[in-house]
Amino acid sequence: MSISPSELHQKQQHDPLRRVPALKPPFTLGQLKKAIPPHCFNRSIPCSFSYVAYDLTIVFILYYVATNYISLLPSPLNYLAWTLYWVCQGCVLTGVWVIAHECGHHAFSDYQWLDDTVGLILHSSLLVPYFSWKYSHRRHHSNTGSLERDEVFVPKPKSEMPWFSKLQIFISDVGVFAVTYVLYRLVVSYGISWVIQVYGVPLLIVNGFLVLITYLQHTHPSLPHYDSSEWDWLRGALATVDRDYGVLNKVFHNITDTHVAHHLFSTMPHYHAMEATKAIKPILGEYYQFDGTPIYKATWREARECIYVEPDEGSKEKGVFWYKNKF
Repeated sequence: MSISPSELHQKQQHDPLRRVPALKPPFTLGQLKKAIPPHCFNRSIPCSFSYVAYDLTIVFILYYVATNYISLLPSPLNYLAWTLYWVCQGCVLTGVWVIAHECGHHAFSDYQWLDDTVGLILHSSLLVPYFSWKYSHRRHHSNTGSLERDEVFVPKPKSEMPWFSKLQIFISDVGVFAVTYVLYRLVVSYGISWVIQVYGVPLLIVNGFLVLITYLQHTHPSLPHYDSSEWDWLRGALATVDRDYGVLNKVFHNITDTHVAHHLFSTMPHYHAMEATKAIKPILGEYYQFDGTPIYKATWREARECIYVEPDEGSKEKGVFWYKNKF
């Protein structure tokens, strides 16, 4: 008897540790793409910029309120207010980071130069070298789930480094140094404590969220990893999990709960990813993994249970590795 998509989703919610199949999927990437409404692949400049404007407006409002009104509060309310500002601003700036991440995937518009310009400005403002990150992150998407291909840094011989890539890396450095100089001038004018309060702590929260989000997207007891004897791109791309961050899903532009679709179609704009996820879930079936476990519980569980990977004892699939924690 077949299982309806809604029943399958409920089953996954009740059994989030159910292993994703490690066999080659009975569907192709082309079949998944056909299931998605064509408009989901359209990149709208006005729509994309509306998210930039929305995020930056909230960033400015939070900054304005913090710098003009928190100092008027009596102690200890002012300390609580600064803490609230740091958390809120850190979350919103994580959303800004996600938009720059989309630019790196050429998912912001139909124009590569516009994507790179917006991505460079937004990532530089968060002290991220845009082009360096862009190329290293593409390696992650090209080799997801592979145990033998470094997804963070794969060095190249100097002779294989094209001059244009070198120029882009230099431009990334210029962007980061420009923002660093602006921060230096702000320190001179307002003091280092002001810069840390307004910018430094929210930036730490951004980077904390990036580590947490990435860790939980690719670390789960149900997800397989592969060596070269078993790995292929589609199975690797499916070795990720969608999570539920509650209201932060929207703040983070749904990079948290539509990450499976993002790995399959990375040039798709984030504002179509939810619709695309709903379209491909019936085809993915058991290959789709969603875990609604509260994030704090999931983080603790994964930290305890996902220590190393090895093939199942006695398994014929020696190239398929699963998370274990027993030594």
